Amino acid sequence: MAEFLSSQRLVEGGPSGFTRSLERLLPLLGFTQVVNIDGANDQGGDLLAYFGQELVAIQAKWKLDPTLGSVNDDAVNEVSQAIDAYGAASGIVVTNGRFTKSARARILAFADVGRSVKAWDGAALAKLARGANELPPEVELRPYQNEAVKKAWEALGEDGPGRALVYLATGLGKTIVAGSIVARMLEQKPDSRVLVAAHSTDLIDQLEKSMWAFIPKGVPTQRIGDGDHRDDLSGVTFAVLPSAHAYVQRGFCPDLLVVDEVHHVGETGYYAQMIETLVDVPRLGVTATPWRGDRFDIERTFGPPVVRMSIPDGITRGYLAQVDYRLLADNIDWEFVRDASEHSYSIKDLNRRLFIPERDEAIRDRLTAVWNATRAPRGIVFCQTIQHAEALAELLCRSSTWRGVETVHNGLTKRERQQALLRFRSGKTQLLTSVDLLNEGIDVPDVNIIVFARVTHSRRIFIQQLGRGLRLRAGKEKVVVLDCVSDLRRIAEVSSFRAHVEAGESEILNVSRSKFDFEDQIVAGFIEQWIADVGDLATAADVVRLEFPPIEDIPHRGGDERTL
Repeated sequence: MAEFLSSQRLVEGGPSGFTRSLERLLPLLGFTQVVNIDGANDQGGDLLAYFGQELVAIQAKWKLDPTLGSVNDDAVNEVSQAIDAYGAASGIVVTNGRFTKSARARILAFADVGRSVKAWDGAALAKLARGANELPPEVELRPYQNEAVKKAWEALGEDGPGRALVYLATGLGKTIVAGSIVARMLEQKPDSRVLVAAHSTDLIDQLEKSMWAFIPKGVPTQRIGDGDHRDDLSGVTFAVLPSAHAYVQRGFCPDLLVVDEVHHVGETGYYAQMIETLVDVPRLGVTATPWRGDRFDIERTFGPPVVRMSIPDGITRGYLAQVDYRLLADNIDWEFVRDASEHSYSIKDLNRRLFIPERDEAIRDRLTAVWNATRAPRGIVFCQTIQHAEALAELLCRSSTWRGVETVHNGLTKRERQQALLRFRSGKTQLLTSVDLLNEGIDVPDVNIIVFARVTHSRRIFIQQLGRGLRLRAGKEKVVVLDCVSDLRRIAEVSSFRAHVEAGESEILNVSRSKFDFEDQIVAGFIEQWIADVGDLATAADVVRLEFPPIEDIPHRGGDERTL
């Protein structure tokens, strides 16, 4: 029996919990690409999923009292509306209660005109749950993921320190490793209570959905935080800060603590207090970007990484997409360079004078050329502000090069963001502009073109955004990156990538065909020499003052005013 579909849990979960339970059930019944579209203006659908090649629209109707609650023909009409709105082949109305005679009559009337609508009531749900698979199709782990699971499990065991840190760059499957650890815990001790904590609602939503693939149907899961509360925390609990902290302070003591995006753990704050309270509980931390702005070392809390694989490692070993990285560094003030060679300037001073942000029209022109040379292009443009993202989207919409341009940012409602991402996922929209929303916890389809139209001084944000294009998929040859707003720290990071990738070219495992190039080769010569002189700039602050040997024979470009 699927415990998460028991009558009691469905009632306790409320309307949103009922929809999430169906979202977990559908893959166990053979449905794929399940998307939760529940919310205001959902056009009559709560879930969309494919069964075989056909898209199915699903309407969920929760009832507080399943023995008395009945669903009438309005729900059938709603799912019919969803079929039209989303271009679905059929629909399903699902309830934990019962259907009225008028609802079933409406379904028969639709069948007479060729419209397929099914009705799943509480009894049908129980029967489906009994016959459902124990788990979705098994996820096949890569060798380094198996190694990470093995070492993390040993570290968390009785003979280990009781803590483990996994560092896998974006696209390398850190959630798969965490899910596999949770699966081992539940296999060894089925009644274990696991707490998975993260700092945002979107991230917790994504974690719960991703980890269902590793949790047997007899083990319940629940989400707490952002208005959701549960008294029964058996199975696996996915909790948002500060709710996770509040439940721990009130006495909840899990058998395993998992912290995703563990770089958010600091020396003080909710995480620190929670970990101090659960000092004897084994804890697993996973992250794709281990750096913090305050320089707090998360290894103090979770120990040294049991496995570490960076973006260059993933590229050279063939687990991440090849990268065609084009640094569009131009408009260097060469007179200032001569002056800088004789003085100690901060990074902020140099960035202010060396690099000039390019016009949006020039970015559009560069993007157009790359787009036309890319098979099945799908792109994201990262902007500096919401205003810039919206203005650039409006400019890009005037071009016929791409099909559909939308912007996604925190200024939109959650429902508006969901709809935009759904259209992007389906291919109706091919290009997104965004600010920082797509960094963590958002399920974004793989893209093969990334444009940086913004400056970011955060190494973590840069890596997260770059990672959106690194996931492999069938038919994807590479990801093209246009870096239109260069920064000394960005250049240092990319220079490090290139050095790491090229250093491994003689290794047997290396399959890299990645390129990290300056489009202006005059700039390339200057930057490469300078980076070598000043050392590691990637994590330096604005106030860091740079000293380097005089640079002789810098080319003088005089009145050359070329831009992109």
